[in-house]
Amino acid sequence: MQTVVGIDLGTQSLKVLFYDFSNREVVACESAELDLYQNDDGAAEQQAHWWLNALHEAMGKVDPAVRRSAVAVGVSGQQHGFVPMSKTGEVLAPVKLWCDTSTVVECSEIMEAFGGEQRCLEEAGNLVVPGYTASKVHWFSKESEGLYEQMDCILLPHDYLNFYLTGERCMEAGDASGTGFLDIRTRTWSARMLAAMDSNRDLAECLPPLRLEPAIIGGIRPEASRRTGLPEGIPVSTGGGDNMMGAIGTGNVSQGKITMSLGTSGTVYAYSEQPIIDPRGEIAAFCSSTGGWLPLMCTMNCTVTTELMRGMLKADIREFESAVRRSPRGAEGVITLPFFNGERTPNLPRAKACVMGLDSQNTRPENLLRSALEGATFALRYGVDRLGELGVDAAEILLTGGGVGSPTWRQAVADICNAPVTVLEQNEGASFGAALQALAVVEQGGEKDLQELAEHHLSRNESLCCEPEKSSVNFYNEAYRDYQSAVGAITPLYT
Repeated sequence: MQTVVGIDLGTQSLKVLFYDFSNREVVACESAELDLYQNDDGAAEQQAHWWLNALHEAMGKVDPAVRRSAVAVGVSGQQHGFVPMSKTGEVLAPVKLWCDTSTVVECSEIMEAFGGEQRCLEEAGNLVVPGYTASKVHWFSKESEGLYEQMDCILLPHDYLNFYLTGERCMEAGDASGTGFLDIRTRTWSARMLAAMDSNRDLAECLPPLRLEPAIIGGIRPEASRRTGLPEGIPVSTGGGDNMMGAIGTGNVSQGKITMSLGTSGTVYAYSEQPIIDPRGEIAAFCSSTGGWLPLMCTMNCTVTTELMRGMLKADIREFESAVRRSPRGAEGVITLPFFNGERTPNLPRAKACVMGLDSQNTRPENLLRSALEGATFALRYGVDRLGELGVDAAEILLTGGGVGSPTWRQAVADICNAPVTVLEQNEGASFGAALQALAVVEQGGEKDLQELAEHHLSRNESLCCEPEKSSVNFYNEAYRDYQSAVGAITPLYT
């Protein structure tokens, strides 16, 4: 047996997947939980060594014989995290993550230095919004001047795992487009943006080589082999951000499909053969990891919303599903605005979650739970609609992430977005995409057509796919308008 390995570094856990590509079978899939430090000023941080500990723990759960069967590795990782490294490879500070909203001031300072929001969109393709790497670098320069001076290299989370596995420092264009300092049209660093982040230092000297196409970056180091049980020297592909690997893992490598991820954060994205620049800056103009572009909308609260509500009401997964089935669509008028971690779209980093519409008749646990599910989905529908306004239409929604396990949630996505929902047999999203990328570079040195690979290795899970129901579509169009009115009502409180 030969396998390819997909590693996915998430926010709440790290997952490892071993895929027997000859028999088209996932032979092992294990994970390890991750801690997360958050505080009231919006900080959200992890220690880089936690990731390595989780990698070793997850690998340790896999049969040693399966680990020895690996012939290549691909790494996916949460986007936007800032890993400042010294010349000797030491991580100089806790890693500020994608969901860190403590750098709102730094975002404004960078964009003002660049020449304003419109100029950012015109020249770099993206605004600098809270969560992006650029503002974290600027914050580090002000808050930790001594450590900042020691910084020799800027990496993203998946780059750091690549560095641990191979000793190579590099960054991949798809993941790099989420930093805020990549010109996404040309796939080159924006010298003007780097200067806006720090006019006294040439930050280009801290940026590793940029990889534009899937390729082998190096082999597993002896020490990494010893700690993980993976064969020494097997190739590691470039990997990419979790959304870029999720696109590969859901077969979204050609036009006509939208992937919706119901994870800790919620994302909606689609492949495009040309850059898609949103004049409002709501749809991120990202590059794909397959040579194209990946226009994307991100919400910061998806399964976060349902998990917090479940925790508050002490409902396990089975009780959650039973409860949301008991509650009618629309949750009897209860509306949840799921801004527990602030929000990126709409751009309300200081927002708080709100529950509206409660009265003496509808204040019941099942309505609160259903409202959480619907609120998170309404937030994602905005991205589907906005992509359509920008010319990115899709005939189906490819659904992935933890929320897929809920039949009610799957049907709600179909009804709220008025689109067929497809769930794949290989519902591992980013980790499976990373494994497929590794397979591509091994089989034909990176030139293996990923669309062909996806068609060969991905299949529909017909029992989980669903179609929109007309009566529900009409109902949810009204409910969605009510949700948007509620967002408009609370916006002045948090701006």
